[in-house]
Amino acid sequence: MSPIKYSVVSPVYGCLDCLSELCKRLVKVLELQGQLYEIILVDDKSDNKSWQLIKALSSQNDKIKGIELSRNFGQHNAITCGLAHATGDWIIIMDCDLQDQPEEIPNLIAKTEEGFDIVLASRANRKDGFFKRTGSKLFYAILSYLTDTKQDHTVANFGVYSKRAIAALLSMEDYLRYFPTMVQWVGFEKAKLPVNHASREAGNSGYSFRKLLRLAIDNIISFSDRPLKLMIYFGLLLSSISFLIAFYYFILYQLGEIVQLGFTSLILSIWFLFGIAFIILGTIGLYLGKTFETVKKRPLYIVKDTSNLENE
Repeated sequence: MSPIKYSVVSPVYGCLDCLSELCKRLVKVLELQGQLYEIILVDDKSDNKSWQLIKALSSQNDKIKGIELSRNFGQHNAITCGLAHATGDWIIIMDCDLQDQPEEIPNLIAKTEEGFDIVLASRANRKDGFFKRTGSKLFYAILSYLTDTKQDHTVANFGVYSKRAIAALLSMEDYLRYFPTMVQWVGFEKAKLPVNHASREAGNSGYSFRKLLRLAIDNIISFSDRPLKLMIYFGLLLSSISFLIAFYYFILYQLGEIVQLGFTSLILSIWFLFGIAFIILGTIGLYLGKTFETVKKRPLYIVKDTSNLENE
């Protein structure tokens, strides 16, 4: 039998101080596996000198490979780029900030021997702050409902994926990409394994509240039409309530209880209904806008430079 090859794909953004330690620990862990391996670092156009360090690391070890994107395309597009260049039989995806610990990789690999195509790392005790953990739980709960997918707030990108599972993921031509949701969509046999989650070694998260909100909206629009259905249900509910209120006031009018119509109630009703109309139109507009972005068929990423890649 030919030796198994492992590919590690890690998007890099703003974690300059972690890269050397990340590669050192990855090499140590993967060497102990006794198999072929490669480490692919995708620089998502950080503002710091990440690419220079990646090139230096790859010059010291030909198993470390680097890809520099022409601009910041986002974490999930950077992951897609790394996957497209990975040649392993099994692909390991992890963040570069060392909160995903390389020492957990052998346990994840061992789990695949039970017949799973995808083994996801479940962060049982997250080392994030209270607000980030709470926000994450709320984010995934809403995401699960609106995208019709089962999401787990303890699971992110860290995991081991078979070559055929990655091929299925790459076959998805979605312009808006969110890796955990895509993993749920493609199917295959999955397992979750509890892992230790470390504190961030250096730097800050690249996701601000604004970016997280944008990610949530894009993800919902990309994977589900449920918001449109909710708008229909809301419109029906509003129409029913309006009919009941109108009937109530008609009875009052017949009984002589209403002498003069209220100007305030009329103005408030107009503003309320216009607000609802704008919400509905805005929701439809979001879907049309994202459809417009998709039909342009622009590339998900543009590679500016590479290091140690066989096809560079």
